[in-house]
Order: sequence, then structure tokens, then C-alpha cells
Amino acid sequence: MNARLAGTLPGHVVVWGVVNVTPDSFSDGGRHADTASALAHALALRSEGAEVLDIGGESTRPGAAPVPLDEEIARVVPLVRALREHGDEGAISVDTRHAPVARAALEAGADIVNDVGGGRDPALLEAVAHAGAALVLMHMQGEPRTMQAAPHYDDVVAEVTAFLVAQAEAARARGIERLWLDPGLGFGKTTQHNLELLAGLERLVAKGPVLLGASRKRFLGELTDEPQADRRLAGSLAAAARGFEAGVAAVRVHDVRATRQLLDVLEAIRAHRS
Repeated sequence: MNARLAGTLPGHVVVWGVVNVTPDSFSDGGRHADTASALAHALALRSEGAEVLDIGGESTRPGAAPVPLDEEIARVVPLVRALREHGDEGAISVDTRHAPVARAALEAGADIVNDVGGGRDPALLEAVAHAGAALVLMHMQGEPRTMQAAPHYDDVVAEVTAFLVAQAEAARARGIERLWLDPGLGFGKTTQHNLELLAGLERLVAKGPVLLGASRKRFLGELTDEPQADRRLAGSLAAAARGFEAGVAAVRVHDVRATRQLLDVLEAIRAHRS
């Protein structure tokens, strides 16, 4: 994986494009649930500037029920294969918390596992290590079905940071070196918790490359009185700009073109500061 995708190129923020191959995504309502439409969408995101395509076959929105493993694999793997057969040579991530899904996607040509379970499953870590792949560790309090019932923290920034640092150490002990840390905005967090995490991002950035995923999330709708997820572009860009300011390595977004433009301008301004 090159320096851009590892988050080590100074001043450059990598854009991850979200590709949901699910019938019940909070943001696009299953618009790309079949392989053909998902492939077209993924290639469009790539053309708009997505350096990583993040493919997910299980909705982890608040209240979501688990998906059978064979069904999740059947959603994700054909798209990974289709991208590689189409000649796409860019980085591909699989958004999963399940080791069999991660293993199958890596074998099909994925490069990265985006683990919303935060590395809690040793079998998933083993699959990543065996493939020599990269890993995202995301913080989630609870599990998707119940995580928003009553999330509580004494110090959300400190607790999320401590968890991710510990999980990164465990991953490195298994031989996984290419890592991102994701604070998991909206995953077992209230709007207040999400704001505190955004305000304190520098504390997590100091511990390693950070992938920030705020795009279209519910807390943005609460802050802006916008119930429709795909109308939250301005709020999503504001969160991406805050991530840039804090020094994140990457942002995971639905609106790739607009986000890339925002970051290009911010990067150009930063390059001209004295």
C-alpha cells in the first residue's frame, strides 16, 4: 500500500468512498444492493476521487439486525471480484466485523478490513495478519441493535482513545502494522458524545492515523434539523473540515466529489501558509 493510503503523505487526506451493498442502509436505502448497480456506483466514486472503496454488506445503523454470514459474503465478494475483473487497481476495503467475510473478501482482492467491531474477534485479526492486509479499528459501545439505547461515558474522548490504543497494540502483536483508528461517531454515542469526540480529535490523532466517518450521520441531522440523510452534505463537509484541521489521515464519505474538492482547497491553503 502506498504512502497516500497509509496516511503518511504529509498534508494529504485520503478519501474513502462508501459502497453499501445492502437493502437497508441508512443513507441510500438499498439503491446499490445488486452487483451491477454497486459496480457502477463504485466506479463512479473512484472517478470522483475515492482512493479507497469501502464495501459493506451488513447495515450497522442503530437498531439494525445481524445479517447471516453467507448472505453478507454473497453481497460483498461478487463486487470485489467484479472491480478487480474490471481492471480496478485501487485500494478496496471491506466493512465487516466478521472473520469469514473478511477472509473471503481478502481472497477476492480486497486490501483492507474496516472492522466496526474494533478488533475484538481474534479470528478476524488472524485473517488480516495472514493476508498481510491493512486494518481499521473502530470504537463501538455495545452492538448495532442496542448501541443507541443509553450510551454512557465518563470521558468519551479518553475512553475511546484508550480502547483504540489497546486494540492497536493487540493487532500489532499479531503482526498487523498498517492500521487506522476510527472513533466510531454515532456507534453507541449521543450527539453530545460525537461533538466531544470531534472537538478532541487531536488526542486520538496523536496516537496514530485516524479514519473519520461522520458522513450523513444522524447527529448531523439533529444539529441541522435535517431528517433526510442524503440532504446532510453541508454538515458532512463541516465534519470533514474539522477532521482536516485535527490532522486525520482519511475521511469515509458518501459524497466523494464534494469532499475531495473541499480537501483539495484546504490542502492548497495549508501548503501556502508561512
